[in-house]
Amino acid sequence: MKKLSGLCGHWSYCICFYFLLVIVLQACGNSPLSYTGGAIKPEAALATFEIEEGFTIELLAAEPLIASPVDMEIDEYGCLYVVEMPGYPLDNSRTGKIKLLTDTDGDGKMDKSIVFADQLMFPNGIQRWKGGVIVTDAPNVLYLEDTDGDGRADLRDTLLTGFSLSNPHVNVNNPVYGLDNWIYLSHFGAIGTRKYGTEFGDQGTEIYFPGQPDQPRLPKNAEARTVRFQPDHKKLEMTAAKSQFGQTFDQWGHHFLTHNQNHIYEEMIAAPYLKRNPELLLSNATQSISDHGDATEVFQITKNPDRQLFTPIGLTTSSSGITMSLGGLFPSPFDGNVAFVAESVSNLIHADIIKDNGSSFIAGRHRSDKEFLASTDAWSRPVNMYVGPDGALYVLDYYRRIIEHPEWMSDEAVAAGGLYDGYNMGRIYRITPTGTKAANWTKGLALGDATTGQLVDYLDDKNIWWRQNAQRLLVDRMDKTAIPALVRMSENRDAPLGRLHALWTLEGMGALSSELIKKALHDTVAGVQENAVKLAELHLAASPELETTLLLLQNDTDPKVRFQLLCTLGYINTAEAATARRKLLFSNLSDEWMQVAALSASASQAGSLLKEVLNTFRNDVPAYASLTQRLAAMIGAGKAQEAIGKLIQKAIAPGFKKEESWQAPVLKGLSEGLKRNEPARAVLQNLQPLLVNGFFEHPDAEVRKAALQLLKLTATKGNTIETGIVKAVSIAGNKKLQEERREEAVHFLALSDAAPYGNILKGLIVPQEQPSVQIAAIKILAKLPGTNVSTYLLQQWDVLTPGIRDAALPVFMQDEERIRLLLDAVEKKQVAPTSISWNRRVQLMSNEDEKLRNRARALLTKNDFQKTNLEYQKALELPGNKAKGKVVYTQNCAICHQVRGASGIAFGPDLGTIHNWLAKDIMVNVLDPNFSIAQGFDLWELQLNEGGTLQGMIRNETSAAITIHSAPGIEKTINRQDIKSIKALNMSLMPGLGAQINPQQMADLIAFLRNSRHE
Repeated sequence: MKKLSGLCGHWSYCICFYFLLVIVLQACGNSPLSYTGGAIKPEAALATFEIEEGFTIELLAAEPLIASPVDMEIDEYGCLYVVEMPGYPLDNSRTGKIKLLTDTDGDGKMDKSIVFADQLMFPNGIQRWKGGVIVTDAPNVLYLEDTDGDGRADLRDTLLTGFSLSNPHVNVNNPVYGLDNWIYLSHFGAIGTRKYGTEFGDQGTEIYFPGQPDQPRLPKNAEARTVRFQPDHKKLEMTAAKSQFGQTFDQWGHHFLTHNQNHIYEEMIAAPYLKRNPELLLSNATQSISDHGDATEVFQITKNPDRQLFTPIGLTTSSSGITMSLGGLFPSPFDGNVAFVAESVSNLIHADIIKDNGSSFIAGRHRSDKEFLASTDAWSRPVNMYVGPDGALYVLDYYRRIIEHPEWMSDEAVAAGGLYDGYNMGRIYRITPTGTKAANWTKGLALGDATTGQLVDYLDDKNIWWRQNAQRLLVDRMDKTAIPALVRMSENRDAPLGRLHALWTLEGMGALSSELIKKALHDTVAGVQENAVKLAELHLAASPELETTLLLLQNDTDPKVRFQLLCTLGYINTAEAATARRKLLFSNLSDEWMQVAALSASASQAGSLLKEVLNTFRNDVPAYASLTQRLAAMIGAGKAQEAIGKLIQKAIAPGFKKEESWQAPVLKGLSEGLKRNEPARAVLQNLQPLLVNGFFEHPDAEVRKAALQLLKLTATKGNTIETGIVKAVSIAGNKKLQEERREEAVHFLALSDAAPYGNILKGLIVPQEQPSVQIAAIKILAKLPGTNVSTYLLQQWDVLTPGIRDAALPVFMQDEERIRLLLDAVEKKQVAPTSISWNRRVQLMSNEDEKLRNRARALLTKNDFQKTNLEYQKALELPGNKAKGKVVYTQNCAICHQVRGASGIAFGPDLGTIHNWLAKDIMVNVLDPNFSIAQGFDLWELQLNEGGTLQGMIRNETSAAITIHSAPGIEKTINRQDIKSIKALNMSLMPGLGAQINPQQMADLIAFLRNSRHE
């Protein structure tokens, strides 16, 4: 790529001012800016941010220079490329652009822009490569280059194609140049659409290099997994995981991913390791690493947040742009071990501190009740981040009124307009430690003109931007004169990161020797060692002597080194490697990923290994059970029917000893394997009598359950099972027997048609029955066709306790007729919307049937706010005083409520959980506690056999009793056999406060509750 005159280095080059001015005016003139409806001008928006103490946020670029930014890249000359996607959510008329931004006066802020490329559909990611950039724009991955230096791409090539053009949330995105010289493409696969099948229903094809029929091709849409490729070498692979929008690596190459609800997880084991042993049944190659939940609580400060149908309050719902803090500029604890995740719906950026945890990591909040960055502006939509050459964290703010896709919005909200409000706006912010100087890279960089020796030196820079780009340039140049300097860097004892990048650079240049790998395997830094093991794996065929050095690491002190070693040793089929694998497995047995790594070996010999495990089985070490189950699953997935039969007979035979309880894991594992191995299930037919007898007679409950799972896999049911059905009915109805046995007997009925026993099962769904028996009966009845069971459950709804109701709801979700009955009950107020969990409501409101979907949305989002006391409406306009509000809370609420476990009595819901609620929603619930009763806090009435009644909240129920809380500090436990009847009163114990507080006090109380997170 030629140096762009006046665009990348203010002081170095010039361009025709008239030409630039015309382009800028053309880019901006068609998009008049209107700051209405709550939009805030860029300069004023800075004041809306609340940022971590010790950090400063400043504006780098904003409209009219840019619009709808989703990704950025700064190349080796300081050229800033910005990806614009104004077409989101539905405009596929190719309005997407790539802009080049310039700082003409050298003040560290961008003030000019030029269109580098346009006519893109939904561009969403960019990566510098060779003389141009790689851009993701489903279904394609493009290469764009300016060959004549005019600032506009005149070369456009399609590198890959075939990705699904689905909802823009999940299209292929965010290319990243990896430590291993592969380019990684974040990809989540196609998702279904019920509204926009024509525009976004494309499911993708095979993924391939266009015009290269002899090159690798991936299965349809890469099986919804992230993809990596090397354009020069025509290499193309799927990874073992997927990520929705964004991905990141730590400094040692560990791969962290994100999707809407799960804000951070790690790809634990690479696809090639899983591919070499197809009998290893692993449903998920990732590890969720958050210690505060996947869909974690976030602390939004937005004054008037946008709330759409499927936006849960106060939880991650739009996580994206995950980025590790590898700029070398931030102070501890943000210096390299922090992952930042954007949360656009909640207008904030969440930060997690990453710590080692065996072969994986654990991510913890940087603050217990505050985000790294949050805005009071509901239009602020951080979607992505970037670490710049100055070490700063750059935040791309999409800036829109609405960020939710209309697929998940109400028809009324879509019809009201506003989907594209802010499409011509957007900001890029720069975050640095307070006192950091203005960005100077905007004046231009000279890395592109650096000598080979200078590039090698940059491999040890504290900032990932310099290390990554220096490595990329060295590999691209293929200058063999760099090899001596790279070798020296790889041996530099004072430069661990330099050693790391030098090794991978040499590998990328095809110049890495086995001797250097051997030295690196003995490195003093675990991260370098771990990567050396990966490099050794690539050279095993040409340098088999590396095995000897690898085997020396089996006692290494670092768990991640041992994990990678175990993965790599799976390719070595020698007795020494097999011995080392077994040693690594058993000495690290409690790490589940070490088990997976060991079993991924192509020569794992599951049968002999299982025999060894059973001979040494320890009941007090749970890892033995998990390993046993995995090995048995591999055997069940195999072809050795005789071995499967013998294992079943051995596991269910008499002579069971509780201290050697390996039998249940064996049977569970075989069941898992046989589910995927239909031909081998024939072995179960002759074992039916043994399995039925084991189900009824074996002393271990887990063995009995596993036997039932195997019976469910048998192709035909004979007299043995029919006899068992009769016995199961007798056990289920016998209240003198243990609850566990009765529950199991109910589940046994699933082996046959349960219709003849429908009345018996219905009779088990009463408050006097043990909860597990009731739930089991509901699950079996749910399998019966028609609506008879659903009708019965609705008739009993008022006497079903909360736990039983939750188990009953799935019965209604099985077909449209049953859903219609449930919605009828909601409309008649027989079933309160608040008794339907959030996930179930989402399921109902996204039903494929348009009429049912619209009806569910109307019923479940019905808001009678306007009908509440009109006198208090003005409270929403009054300024609230948090301090005075705390007094109101103490005087009126603390008698029954706490705020985050303090400042009151824990009787009603903790009010610290409502800080993200809209002010009007808080007010209506204060005035009318019956408006939306929190789950678990509704009022029930119990009539007792001896006479008298009790009213209160059901806070606990067991198989033997129900505990009622009737007032703070007052509770009573009632045995189930003493209960004559139970009924939901569909009301709250809490009194409304309309008579106690005036509108100003209401405004103060709202101010306190919405800002209670620091109390």
